[in-house]
Amino acid sequence: MTTFEFDREVVTLTDERASKLRKLNLGAGVLHLVTGIAMIVLGNLDFDLPVSTFNISGPPGTDLSNGVLNEQFGIPLAIGVAAFSLLSAFFHFLIAIVVFPAYKTELRRGRNRFRWVEYSLSSTLMIVLIGATTGITDLAALIALGFANISMILFGWIMEMVNSTDNVERKTVWWSPFWMGCIAGIGPWLAIVIPLWFNVNEEGGEGPPGFVYGIIVSIFFFFNTFAINQWLQYRGKGRWADYLHGERVYIILSFVAKSVLAWQIFGNTLIPD
Repeated sequence: MTTFEFDREVVTLTDERASKLRKLNLGAGVLHLVTGIAMIVLGNLDFDLPVSTFNISGPPGTDLSNGVLNEQFGIPLAIGVAAFSLLSAFFHFLIAIVVFPAYKTELRRGRNRFRWVEYSLSSTLMIVLIGATTGITDLAALIALGFANISMILFGWIMEMVNSTDNVERKTVWWSPFWMGCIAGIGPWLAIVIPLWFNVNEEGGEGPPGFVYGIIVSIFFFFNTFAINQWLQYRGKGRWADYLHGERVYIILSFVAKSVLAWQIFGNTLIPD
């Protein structure tokens, strides 16, 4: 039976490299903080995304035309996207200032559980906002999107935990958590794209302007750059053979990729009424 020794130190973390990672976390935190504040100042705080429930008003099989669509509440988009950036800022500051010794211990053991806690919150908020922005209004669907995304993040956590120490002896990578996470993660994107495809192909249906497709592709790419980074880490090719290089890329992506996502979604608040 395979056993995992999760507390073994497997990564050499010098004081110099730790200091650089601390400064990088602080820098990312400042940039996220500025971004979040700017979105609150510049955004249309009255711009809401509707969240609805649908009651078929009868037994199973009742024709949908007899159903009733009810708007339950609205998501203030500018506040939601700003919260995404501010949440990221909070965790970068938490790591760099409050729990830095524990962060260094995590890195020496080839993992960073603080990262996965933050992603489970921030990326889940973002995928819900993306879904709501592209026309998913149903409350149950948005809840399902959120928990599918949380599952994806937790698979990433497991991937890092089981391969951080046992890999020292086996010299192999257990990829199952990664691919299971990909399966969980593709669900929300299918939920976003497939209804759009049906709407476009219905008789008389009109698709969105061409640039909207470009934005969706861009959002999909930047949302999934974090998975690409983990894949490169455990492939161990080139600079990614160094676990700390992958950590550095995670922090850079935290600002670059998240900022691209946030500003593209935030742009919807500037659309004239």
